[in-house]
Amino acid sequence: MPSYDIKKALPALYAPKPGGWHVVDVPEIAFLMVDGHGDPNTSSAYADAVAALYTLSYTVRAIAKAELGRVHTVGPLEGLWSADDPSVFRTREKSAWDWTMMISQPAWITPDVVEAAMRKKKAVDGVRFAPYAEGRSVQVLHVGSYDDEGPVLAALHREYLPEHGFTFNGRHHEVYLSDPRRTAPEKLRTILRQPVR
Repeated sequence: MPSYDIKKALPALYAPKPGGWHVVDVPEIAFLMVDGHGDPNTSSAYADAVAALYTLSYTVRAIAKAELGRVHTVGPLEGLWSADDPSVFRTREKSAWDWTMMISQPAWITPDVVEAAMRKKKAVDGVRFAPYAEGRSVQVLHVGSYDDEGPVLAALHREYLPEHGFTFNGRHHEVYLSDPRRTAPEKLRTILRQPVR
């Protein structure tokens, strides 16, 4: 049976080529999500959230294969980031960050499938299944350490958005295409996305 992979189904959004910022239209996509606050490098809540998302996503995948006859690749980890003071992203004051970590789900995954997965796995506290729509956004493929994103985001805020007549229209969004456990920091590939209007 053919396997669905969001990176292949939506390459403009999940497999962009390196280059500058460009405009994309992001449709509504269903996600498993967990909300939290604090430094992702030191917060046990963050580690627990990511583990719960992967555990549940792989259980959803197994149920979909067994009961629906549909196969998919588990999507990449994604994060929505915000703070009361946006300057903390440029200064990398991670303890002040709010986050929503998430993994996309194919269109055929229903709340019933997710509920069945939750019954099978107990370590899913705080996970919810919901659609998320961003609409018009600008994004860039960043290659390098997460801590090197600051200047890229500063240029977005101070130059690209004003020069193109855009303003913010939602939370900063990151799509993690590399596994940081297996990839050198300078080779990490991360999509940086900002909804705009």
